[in-house]
Amino acid sequence: MAGRDFYDWLIDRCGGDAAAQAVQIGLVWTLCRSDAQMGLAMTPQHYSRTLAFPGTLAGTPLKRLAASIRGWEPFEASVAMAAINAAIHVESSGFDHVVALPNAQGNLSVFDYFLPRIKGARIVVIGRYPGMDAYEAEYDLQVIERFPGANDYPDPAAEFLIPEADWVFLTASSIPNKTFPRLAELSRDAITVLMGPTTPWLPELSEWGIDFLAGVVVNDQALLAQSIAEGGGRAIFDAAVSYRVADIGQKRMQAVKQEIAELAERRDALKYEMGQWYEAGNTSRFPMLAGLEQVQADLSRLDTQYKYMWDVRHA
Repeated sequence: MAGRDFYDWLIDRCGGDAAAQAVQIGLVWTLCRSDAQMGLAMTPQHYSRTLAFPGTLAGTPLKRLAASIRGWEPFEASVAMAAINAAIHVESSGFDHVVALPNAQGNLSVFDYFLPRIKGARIVVIGRYPGMDAYEAEYDLQVIERFPGANDYPDPAAEFLIPEADWVFLTASSIPNKTFPRLAELSRDAITVLMGPTTPWLPELSEWGIDFLAGVVVNDQALLAQSIAEGGGRAIFDAAVSYRVADIGQKRMQAVKQEIAELAERRDALKYEMGQWYEAGNTSRFPMLAGLEQVQADLSRLDTQYKYMWDVRHA
């Protein structure tokens, strides 16, 4: 599906008439508070003195704020993402399997949870998280970063590295910055973890190729608001929020299994036709040989993908 379809779908998840009670744009995190809950998004990491909306956001319906997720002004998109997260009722989202992670490591707790299970896999991480260098000697790990450091790959490397990956850790900040649809498409053959406080708690993200959500829940609203107002970044993980990992990939796993079955049936039919072709006395190349070879290649790819999906859930 096209990128525009994704953003229309995301806005449609914001039901109801709830309005923003307050919006804070901190140095690192943007916060939107409704009557029911708080939503977070990462603040764009550049300074602006020319925002058009200060003094107008509080009292605005969340769905109206959410509509700016389609736009290209980074701060408006960040506010929109926070509003979307404030509109999603986490407790009613219908997750089958959720694991609480320890607070101490912040973002690194997500990697501490997954990496021991997937040692030897080809791993691509979108976004350089502080402290990640501790993993790079032990894991086959490549980091793609918009502002790359010495050991990072620039954005264009995604087109080359992600299709070869077994696992992709995709920052949810890719949603407001509009890179999510393409990155998710590139990750379709990998197991993909959408991670970060910007992550929307939507199990239907499996339809967009996401296997795991690694997002946060708010433990202390007052402390979170104070931390963000005082410039907090990593500090929100001390007590204000904590990570949860939700497995949303079971439907995707079943879809891969069904696709394998359909391709296997197609392969067998083509092999039968090839046998009939040569039994009829033809000596030239079977006309559908290229199609048969493609089906066999697709089967091999999907078998590997399904094995990774199975192994991580039965480790």
